[in-house]
Amino acid sequence: MRSTFGLFLFLFILISACRKDEGITKDPNAKLSFSKDSLLFDTIFTSIGSTVRNLKILNKNNDAVNISEIKLAGGNSSAFSININGQNISTKNNLILNGQDSLNVFVKVNINPDARNLTFLVQDSIILTTNGNRQSIQLLAYGQNAVFINNANITTNTAWSKNLPYIINGSVTVKSGASLNIQPGAKVYFHKDAVMNIEGILNALGTSNQPIEFCSDRLETIYSDEPGQWKGIYLKPGGTGIIKNSIIKNASVGITSDSLSTNSNPKLILSNNIIKNMQVAAYMGYHTELLAFNNLLYNCGNYLIYAIGGGNYNLKQNTFAGYNPNFPRKTAALVFSDYLSSKAFNELQLDLTNNIIWGTLTNELDIQKKSMAIVQSNLSNNLIKTTSTNYSSNGNIINSDPLFVSPSSGTFVILNGSPALKKGINLSADVYFNQYLNKDLANKTRLSPSSLGCYENY
Repeated sequence: MRSTFGLFLFLFILISACRKDEGITKDPNAKLSFSKDSLLFDTIFTSIGSTVRNLKILNKNNDAVNISEIKLAGGNSSAFSININGQNISTKNNLILNGQDSLNVFVKVNINPDARNLTFLVQDSIILTTNGNRQSIQLLAYGQNAVFINNANITTNTAWSKNLPYIINGSVTVKSGASLNIQPGAKVYFHKDAVMNIEGILNALGTSNQPIEFCSDRLETIYSDEPGQWKGIYLKPGGTGIIKNSIIKNASVGITSDSLSTNSNPKLILSNNIIKNMQVAAYMGYHTELLAFNNLLYNCGNYLIYAIGGGNYNLKQNTFAGYNPNFPRKTAALVFSDYLSSKAFNELQLDLTNNIIWGTLTNELDIQKKSMAIVQSNLSNNLIKTTSTNYSSNGNIINSDPLFVSPSSGTFVILNGSPALKKGINLSADVYFNQYLNKDLANKTRLSPSSLGCYENY
């Protein structure tokens, strides 16, 4: 009796399995679905890195499909390995997945974080071929040790050092009442679409020989100048910041600021920074305040500075270079306006002194006065590419090529014959001179009369 029951059960399972497998579709539209389109291994490795993630491959079709090939693109040399049905493989062929069924795949990564020959972000992919369709699941893991921050809030005074890079996944928010102090030489890397929100205080104080880096976690050469890889730094209402001797690159918008300071401290001070390769703009301000000294801004999709809704802008000894090899830009590099909406106008205080405002368009400075609120407190001793004749006084130089060394390679030092040479007004009496203006972006002492822009030449 027992043997008869066992035989019946065996035949039932066999018949059921055959029944499920009978309708194997060859329709090229019968694609697979995945529980995750990519796997990010963000474990902190301390010795030999080894960690496992899992995902599901789903067949949402009514009929079974034949996965003619499932493999690791990197094959046996990959840092990753996959396990299907308890079997470690790099390639498997003719795997039947029944209709309305799923398959568990376990992915393991083995990385030695001390192996300096590894790229910072190690990648591979799982390739699946079904009925002629080729689909992939991206695999990403960090090849070196780092501090990983996933959608975190900073609620107490915190310091970030240069010991290990910081990886932001999702967002990091400095909450009101807290400060984030980033020390010289620190590297802050952002995973795709990550953002830093400032509701408290940001002090990013690099030095000329140990700048701070804000950029994507994709450090391969192919991504070195690729814009739009992360969202940027966002100063929210109540948030203030000082960013000095830093490199900010490859975001959508480098810095966004949307309000005036709520205390006696300036909303944002930018000093001796390079901000480049932004998909939209290096800086966007909405009725806010910016003090900017000795900065270099270049290669951004629409604007270098987009400042609307009024506010206070004190910009001295900067180089705004509207060269855009990656973008078909049609807007002026610098735009200032008192206009915020059809019912909102605010006073605009604007001080532009000793800057170079240049680029590939015929007009690179657009100051829009749409109400009676605008006040140009000072616009003097700048080199400006413009179609306007309003800026030809007060020591401004109009439409004379500054003679940069090599805009195509990002070298914006001026040559000896530049019209910007020694044309700057003496700023030694400026309240910010000793702290920010007495040296240029290359840490050279400024002499009077200074050269225009962020680099001295003498």
